[in-house]
This record gives sequence, C-alpha cells and structure tokens, in this order.
Amino acid sequence: MQHILLITSTRIGDAIINSGVLRYLVETRPEARFTIACGPLAAPLFAAVPRLERVIVMSKKKAGAHWFDLWRATVGTRWDLVVDLRCSATAWALMASERRILRQFDAPIHKVAEAASALGIDTVPDPKIYLSDEAKAKAAELLPDGAPVLAICPSASMPYKVWPGERFGELVKRLTAPGGAMAGARIAIFGGPGDQDAAAPIHAALPDAGILDFTGQLGLMDVAACFQRVRLFVGNDSGLMHMAAAMQTPTLGLFGPSDERRYGPYGAHCAIVRGQAGFEEIDAAFEDRRLHPESLLLDLEVEAAYDAAEALLKRT
Repeated sequence: MQHILLITSTRIGDAIINSGVLRYLVETRPEARFTIACGPLAAPLFAAVPRLERVIVMSKKKAGAHWFDLWRATVGTRWDLVVDLRCSATAWALMASERRILRQFDAPIHKVAEAASALGIDTVPDPKIYLSDEAKAKAAELLPDGAPVLAICPSASMPYKVWPGERFGELVKRLTAPGGAMAGARIAIFGGPGDQDAAAPIHAALPDAGILDFTGQLGLMDVAACFQRVRLFVGNDSGLMHMAAAMQTPTLGLFGPSDERRYGPYGAHCAIVRGQAGFEEIDAAFEDRRLHPESLLLDLEVEAAYDAAEALLKRT
C-alpha cells in the first residue's frame, strides 16, 4: 500500500483546477491511499475521493502557523509521494520517497496544464470531482429528468469579474424563449451564500418562468452533482464555472478582466466569450484591476454571449 499526500489550494476554483493531478494519481496508482491538505472552503470537494484516508483542513493562521500545523499532522508518516501544488517548503520537511513540487510558469499556460507539469507527465488530465451516491440522488430529486436545464451562475468572488445582472436576465430570456437556442428549457440559478442579489435581475426578466433558484442552498458536492444533469452552464469566471467544466457540462465562461489562457473553463466541451477588449488591454488600463469596485465586462454584449452559447450547444 502506498501513502500519498496532496497539498492543494484554499480556493474552490483553484482546488478544482488542481484536481486533474489527483485524478491522474487515483487512476495510475491503484494501491495508493490519499491524504489531501486544503483550505476549509475546498475541503468538501474531496469527500468522495476513492481510497481517501483523510482530509486535513488548513485554516489560515497568523505568521503562516497553519503550515506548521500541517507539518505536525503529517510528519509521523513516511510518504511514498508528496505532491505540493502550493509551492511551499513542506514537502522537503517530511519523510518521502518522492516529492513533486509545482513550478509556476510566467508564460500564459493554462493552470490545469501547469498543475499537471508538477508530475512530469506528457498528458494533461482533465479536472474531476468524485461524487457520492447521496449527492447524485439529491441532484436527481432537484433536477429530475425532463426538459433540458440551463444553469446560470451570475455571481463571482469579486465585483470586477461580474457581468451585469440585467444582461444575464436578457440572455436567459433569449435562450429559453420560443425559437431560442434552449427554447423551453428549465432555468436553474446557482451561487453561494450572499449571492441572492446577483440572481434578482434574472427573476425580474422572467417572473413567470418557474426558476429553480439554488443560490446559497446547496453544498458543493450537491452543486457538482446537479451540474452533471445540466445541458448548458453559463457563468462568470468563478469556482462554479470550473466545477461545471470538471463535471463535463458544456460550459460557457464570460471573460473580461481574467486571462482565459490561464483561467478559462478547461476541456473540449467548454468555450469562452469576451467583449472587444482583450485581457492585456484591460489589465494595462488599471494599476490593479482586482480593486475595481464595478464590472469590467461592460463591453460584452448580450448578442455575443447568445451567439457563443448557441455555437457551444451545436458543438456539444
């Protein structure tokens, strides 16, 4: 039996991006048992990993004390492999037969490929979230078989990455209207606690559509299982966008102030759309775009988003 320690991200989106590394190890090392160290937000993503030994939750502490806590929790094991995707020094302070530590690239390589490079492999495994039977059953109750489902995530972690809610409402209205690319589809809105305001314009645009609004109501595993039953996901650059892509859902990411070459939804079943301004142009216009208090996707028109969604539906 092998013992493998994977040190991965605190953020949901980054942890999902890194999950292709875990997938590769699960599939190529059938005798291995896995310990996963991650932040509290990402921890639920790993509950159903095959041959999971434990999840170590790293809650951030002053002066980096959470790294000492991780060392103390893992130093007593002789590891066959330690994979550190956080670029920390922890792997060097543990007894390990093999260590793999992420080297970050300056070139605009996709983060999924960057993570896979830590293993020194030629292929880039797609991200994957392992689901429990309970999550699958709950998703089947929430989204039973029937008309196709259009999933929307109108929120993001920061305001500068959020497409205006009124445009989301207009896009959903056009997609699901008679003659639209998803005419008659059921509409499901997803988001985290506190994202209800972002969903309001969609309700206003379709007051009688019987929208299924799951904002702030579901755990991460339940959301992932729901995405497995969805025909199309449309959303901002967010953790849920990466989750939809990891579930092999046709995923359209709305981009502006994020670099899609590094952070776009990953896989042949995915696409992105942006306005006329490229990432470099937007980035150069601000000292720090991340501090901008308003949307930086204002040049992305509804027509362009609709055309991209229609093209993705036809392709998938």
